[in-house]
Amino acid sequence: MTDCAIVTGAAGALGGAVTRALRESTATRGLELWLVDSPRHLARAEQLATELGSARAMGANIAVAAEWRSVLEALGAAGGVPVAAALIAGGYRGGAPFWASEESSLDDMMSGNLGTVAASLRAILPGMVERKYGRVVVIGSRAVERPWTGAGAAAYAASKAAVVALAQAVAAECLEHQVTVNAILPSTMDTPANRAAMPEADPTRWVPLAAAAKLVVSLLEPGAGHVTGAAIPIYGRA
Repeated sequence: MTDCAIVTGAAGALGGAVTRALRESTATRGLELWLVDSPRHLARAEQLATELGSARAMGANIAVAAEWRSVLEALGAAGGVPVAAALIAGGYRGGAPFWASEESSLDDMMSGNLGTVAASLRAILPGMVERKYGRVVVIGSRAVERPWTGAGAAAYAASKAAVVALAQAVAAECLEHQVTVNAILPSTMDTPANRAAMPEADPTRWVPLAAAAKLVVSLLEPGAGHVTGAAIPIYGRA
């Protein structure tokens, strides 16, 4: 059997950075990487898998339990055992006060952020608990600790607060099983999309992708077993 790390949202900016950091870290370099993203982003995930080697890409809607089962069945058929998971897939919607936003915005953010993390935890934790080992990291937001910074994106801020609350409660449930569940709380990250959306901002004040990825990977390493239920800020100078 081969120990594996799963990265959801692997085709995105942070997902790609985490995938590369997993390959570069001496503590996680030996893991086979499974890159999971939506079918419409599968080509990018496949390109990254080819670039890195010892990596596989799959397209799946990870908010759907049946699709998660397909991912884990494929992983198992290949002799893989998931020992680490970076649950990065999610979404963002903002740009208007809550009362002026689309009626669907809250449901969409809860589904895209909380729903994907919840489905992912339900899928991967039973095996980790049974094997008495696992490392899981989810992505929150600075707005979890500083809700006022979520002005203009209240639905997003609420969904990320729910993600972190779920992760911390699940971490407590896993205490006796040597499975850790942690969250990072980034402020604005320096991505091409954010630079395009905020051309007047100073990106040197944002969180570099490499720094956020390094933090995620540090929590996925075997030596991070005494850190669980944490929500770790990484704000840069934003």
